[in-house]
Amino acid sequence: MGDDKTYGDPSDVEAKDGTVAVHGPDQVDVDMTPEAAEETAERLIDEAVKARGQRRLMRFPHRAP
Repeated sequence: MGDDKTYGDPSDVEAKDGTVAVHGPDQVDVDMTPEAAEETAERLIDEAVKARGQRRLMRFPHRAP
């Protein structure tokens, strides 16, 4: 993951012939099994929630107890 770009547009996802095709920015083009796609989706949701929390916390100065 040497790419420092942050993309604001979501990837396109399509079920195709028993696989899940993902097409995204920067020429992302991946075909996954349904199982791999489900696990990836769960990981994406978990980390997206974590990143939102981190972004919210950046707006508040940390205070020592």
